[in-house]
Amino acid sequence: MSDFRLKVFYAVAKNLSFTKASQELFVSQPAITKHIHELESLYQVRLFNRLGNKISLTEAGRVLLEYSERILAEYRRLDYSMHLLHNEYSGQLRLGASTTIAQYVLPPILAEYTRQYPKIKLTLIETNSRNVEQALQEHSIDLGMVEGVFRLPNLRYEAFLCDELVPVSSIQEGGEPEEEISFEEFRQIPLILRERGSGTLDAIEAVLAEKGVKLSSLNVRMHLGSTEGIKSFLKHSPCLGIVSIFAIRRELEENVFRITDIAGLHFQRQFCFVSQQGQEDGTALNFIHFVFRYLQEHRIPGRIKGGTK
Repeated sequence: MSDFRLKVFYAVAKNLSFTKASQELFVSQPAITKHIHELESLYQVRLFNRLGNKISLTEAGRVLLEYSERILAEYRRLDYSMHLLHNEYSGQLRLGASTTIAQYVLPPILAEYTRQYPKIKLTLIETNSRNVEQALQEHSIDLGMVEGVFRLPNLRYEAFLCDELVPVSSIQEGGEPEEEISFEEFRQIPLILRERGSGTLDAIEAVLAEKGVKLSSLNVRMHLGSTEGIKSFLKHSPCLGIVSIFAIRRELEENVFRITDIAGLHFQRQFCFVSQQGQEDGTALNFIHFVFRYLQEHRIPGRIKGGTK
């Protein structure tokens, strides 16, 4: 029902590329160009500066982008609400989730959600927690799921699952053999950790800060961009990694990794939904309720009772 020209403009403006907008919307590039020219003719303005192969938004383009975000969001809410009158769940839901949540928590939830709500078009961006929050502020997603301990004041957070970060090493590669080590021993062991901006590293640094310890005082050998990368590295190294318990359940059952406790040190955090204050739409609220219900029905360890208010 929405003006398709606005969708085209929004796609070009967010990607700053006619080619990427064409691929995203499954529309030919000449058609993309035609829709942009129609808008420029309608408002008698230039929407983009064109410098060789690069484009940027003009002042008029920035104004139109601001209104386009609001208008398209309202159209999505309208579409959802009108279908709901017939008890039909339909619409679009753009999710963004941190790597750990996307890889180890969401797959069975999304499989069941798409089975129950086949008419809701669902997309998922997988990145670290800070990038998810940025995408939310840029209106690139409708709802985020993050694992960070730092919270932005202009966003709304709601915890849905407790997680424990555990120190692990490879049994085959002769990793740390002790079930528990002292903190001083921990400081000497070579560590493989997640990258800056990840919720995992934020949570580790927050716990260390409570002990008055800086990350720089530990023997960090390498930062990797994913938990899977850490797991793969550990299988060929005696180093110690710190990852979510959700990420290594299979490896623990198969005796690939062992957990080593650190005396007086426990890494815990919460997985949270994150949304714009007061801007959750029907599809996002429905998904939040669904996740809480799924976690309860399947008795997922660490589940938190509740649902959005």
